[in-house]
Amino acid sequence: MDENQLFDAMQSHDAVLSTLGPREVFKPSSMLHDSALAAIRAMNRLGVKRLVVLSAAAHFPGIPNRIVSFVLRNHMRDSLAMEEVVRNSGLNWTIARPPRLTEQDYITYRSREGAAPKLGFTLARKAVAAFMLDAIEQKKHFHKIVGIAK
Repeated sequence: MDENQLFDAMQSHDAVLSTLGPREVFKPSSMLHDSALAAIRAMNRLGVKRLVVLSAAAHFPGIPNRIVSFVLRNHMRDSLAMEEVVRNSGLNWTIARPPRLTEQDYITYRSREGAAPKLGFTLARKAVAAFMLDAIEQKKHFHKIVGIAK
């Protein structure tokens, strides 16, 4: 959350990926929001324009997502606040919204702009990384919220 440390870390980089998440999802926090603000300020100082961030599929509409959003309301508030900062940043952003993350060993994924892929209930962390790198390398999903799943 320290803009100057992020500035130093981002030297000579073309893009920033953020996969931050809370250690304690039930406690109130502004870590995602505050980290996004610091990262965007550092990026603007450096002229880095590409940002891909991790959020949560629970922000998409639907009864199961409403239940998850209620149970994890503190985390959901923070991640929505982070998304708002990112959307208003003026950068070439992509927000990735996966479902429950697993430790499985695969990198394939399905993606859908503006919605969660049908029947996508889990996704390997490695597949999230693959999506984020693909979005940067393929110059895809600018200014889009993308649902990703197995």
